Amino acid sequence: MRLETHTSGTGDRTVLLVHGSMATHETWHAVEARLVQRGYRVISVDMRGHGDSPRGNYSVSALGDDLVDSLPTGADVAIGHSMGAVALSLAVERLLPTRAVYVDPSFRLPPMHADASERMRRVFATADVAHVRQLNPKWHDTDVEREVRGFAAFDPEFFDFVAAEVAGHDFLPDGPVVPSLVLRAGNSVTVTPRTAEELAERGFTVRVVEGAGHCVHRDDLPGFLAALEGWI
Repeated sequence: MRLETHTSGTGDRTVLLVHGSMATHETWHAVEARLVQRGYRVISVDMRGHGDSPRGNYSVSALGDDLVDSLPTGADVAIGHSMGAVALSLAVERLLPTRAVYVDPSFRLPPMHADASERMRRVFATADVAHVRQLNPKWHDTDVEREVRGFAAFDPEFFDFVAAEVAGHDFLPDGPVVPSLVLRAGNSVTVTPRTAEELAERGFTVRVVEGAGHCVHRDDLPGFLAALEGWI
């Protein structure tokens, strides 16, 4: 499936950005601006079921295939967050960026309760700026506004797929295809300390942004960029 893609910057180095569940390419707005300032061309996508990309036929393998169908090969860096990191891990052997960064990846989501999808649907139906601000006090106002827009442009059936086919399953890669960094949130909900240790044992570089939650780049942009030094 061809995804909606967005390009900014005209540099001769390229970064690919893949967002996580319930967001859109707009989640990267502040990161994108910093990368453009550093001389990168930045290409981001709306994943299947998100933003302006098509809906339906959800599977884990399809998420990786979508990136291969939509993004150029041989980028300097590819960065994926959460479910976007899972998708990137499935596409990296074909996209072959010089380096890959997995931000608080959802390789091992814990099982979800049977009513998780219904509860999340209620959240989407009632989420507004005040609610998102309350849940994310560290975020810039622009992040809050774009989160609400992302919810409005999200297909809830994607969350049904995550609950059924991702949560409780193991997508931890056997090892890095290219030099790879796992950037773990200090307050991660997806990467336990033991999983971080196992990733390091498998050959991944692991760094932690202390004090940040799952959306590391929105909780602590300076800390996120500092953790990427040497990778971007």
